[in-house]
Amino acid sequence: MKNKYVEIFLSVLLSIVSATVMLLIAEGILRLKNSSMKNYDIEMWRYSKELKKRSDNNILGHEHLRSKCAILQSVEICINNIGLRGKDFIDNEKNKRKILFLGSSITLGWGVEEEKTLTSLIQQKCMEKNIQAEILNAGIGNYNTVRYVERFFTILKNIEPTDIIIQYFVNDAEKLSQGGGNFLLRNFQLAVTSWIFINRYLKKTGESSLLQHYEQVYDKDADGFLAMKKALKKLSDYAKNNNINIFLVMTPDIHNLQDYPFVFIHNNMKTIASDYGYKYLDLLPFLSNIDAKKLWAMPGDPHPNEMGHQIMADAIFPLIFKTK
Repeated sequence: MKNKYVEIFLSVLLSIVSATVMLLIAEGILRLKNSSMKNYDIEMWRYSKELKKRSDNNILGHEHLRSKCAILQSVEICINNIGLRGKDFIDNEKNKRKILFLGSSITLGWGVEEEKTLTSLIQQKCMEKNIQAEILNAGIGNYNTVRYVERFFTILKNIEPTDIIIQYFVNDAEKLSQGGGNFLLRNFQLAVTSWIFINRYLKKTGESSLLQHYEQVYDKDADGFLAMKKALKKLSDYAKNNNINIFLVMTPDIHNLQDYPFVFIHNNMKTIASDYGYKYLDLLPFLSNIDAKKLWAMPGDPHPNEMGHQIMADAIFPLIFKTK
């Protein structure tokens, strides 16, 4: 009987060891395959590991690691001394405008070299026209309106910007959990790939279901929608009390620009911007006559590429500086 239990134990142990070895081999193959940096989901996962940390503020969920750089999707992203993308912030010129961009990964410039991001391009235009202004990029991936407004009040308010530009994206009214994942999702690409497959490909992810999702998100009584409005109102009140210019730049989803399904979100946000005193700009007309895929950072990644950032910068610059 004792020998029988030993045999069972050894059999189970061998099965566990064999399965572990096979999983490790699969993990190694997957990492080798993804070393090309062309897997959008894995690159976003690496962004979370290499340039982010869990925040002590539960509303934020995560923050950028300061003074860190990483090569992600073949592009170097450097985070400065105050958690923004770009060179270190040194506030030693009191007379120039400080223009702070708040937003998510589009504002950050995911997949775009630093000098080609819309904030850098606007900075270059300022230099060319001898405009005394500093353009600050506070974009951070996986943020919504509640998060980037909270980040302003808890971390960035001391910058004392003269202007704040909200670069609003269609999913910025969604509720976000703190996240962080479990041990497997934090450390293994195989676990991440499997989780994405289950959640993306075994569920409905077509345009019609996405439209239904956003119709629910922008329902007037939806929690995320109400929280978004509350955050924008809070920022608006602060701006009015501190003589800060505020803008809301509506940024479209560039999956499909020809038969764009989310115009109702743009109309909604135009009304909210007007109600709260934001100067409003819709980027959809500037992008809608272009084949969407020509604007993608890479196949499978519908973040605006260099061309998209140039178009956005050209549209936003006159809004801020009242030029024609």
